[in-house]
Amino acid sequence: MKKILLVTGPAGDAQGWGDIKVTKSIQKAINDSGKSARIAFVNNMDEFLSAIEKNSFDIAWSALYHISGKADAVGMGETHEKWVADIFDEKGIPCIGPDSKTMKQLINKTCTHRILKDKGVLVPYHYQLGTADNLPDLVYPAFVKPSFESRSVGISDDSVVHSKEDLKKRIAFIESNFDQPALVEEYLPGSEYTVLMLGNGKHQVFLPGKVMVDPSLFGKYPILRSDLRGVGATKIKRVSTKEEDLIELCRQAMEALNCLDHVRTDMRMDANGKLKIIEVNGIPGLKPGKSWSPQIFSMYYPAPKGPMKAYQNLINHIVSSALARYNL
Repeated sequence: MKKILLVTGPAGDAQGWGDIKVTKSIQKAINDSGKSARIAFVNNMDEFLSAIEKNSFDIAWSALYHISGKADAVGMGETHEKWVADIFDEKGIPCIGPDSKTMKQLINKTCTHRILKDKGVLVPYHYQLGTADNLPDLVYPAFVKPSFESRSVGISDDSVVHSKEDLKKRIAFIESNFDQPALVEEYLPGSEYTVLMLGNGKHQVFLPGKVMVDPSLFGKYPILRSDLRGVGATKIKRVSTKEEDLIELCRQAMEALNCLDHVRTDMRMDANGKLKIIEVNGIPGLKPGKSWSPQIFSMYYPAPKGPMKAYQNLINHIVSSALARYNL
């Protein structure tokens, strides 16, 4: 029986698949599929190192990019600290998800955009800016968000700016509240889509969906604020057009960034109807019924026994594909 170590902590919801309740749902899904999962809830690096030293397991799966006590933000951690994937890579520990280099590229949205642009993958125009930087000449409106966050943290109607003065204020807000520079990019007013990438090689599938939100929940702009994430306010439906374009754009991003096992690519359409990638999520949410990965998987692979059986099948697909990648 294959053993999986699930690593999480106080920052599991901010950084990764969800809180301890979600982690227990993943554990149950793994156990019900004939494998064995154990949870390591770690508050600091010493506890993490102890967990991987004392537990017997075949593969690890972490909800954390880096060890943090912050339950509401991701950030890049302290510059001298190693990330969870750094330790896995150094110790040769099989793990589910991308390696440490890719994980750091994914949480740093500016870096993600730069890599994709260099590979010819469509992204919005973008600048990483702090309050001390000179402002470039932009085509307004522009969109301003934290550089190192996830789950729409730091995003509101005020993120859409129409002048240099608004831009300065929003950059200052992000720097002050999140202790990081802002990512300033082209505002994309069109529909939002997401593509779930699961597995590798012969186990790999690309599952596109359109993000649907009740318009009454929006403010001035049709943007996904953090309070609309992970609470069931967003629904994913199968796309009726652009399926091939969505899959191809996601495939290009996965190859450019060396993504593995379970990664989700979010896209929006620009003012001219062209798809552009806005984020690549290295640890997508896994809240049963609410997060996008379970919604998308259930949509494409419904289970006769209901959503929780489909959820078990999703978790088993991710774990089994990763085990196969390591010839386990």
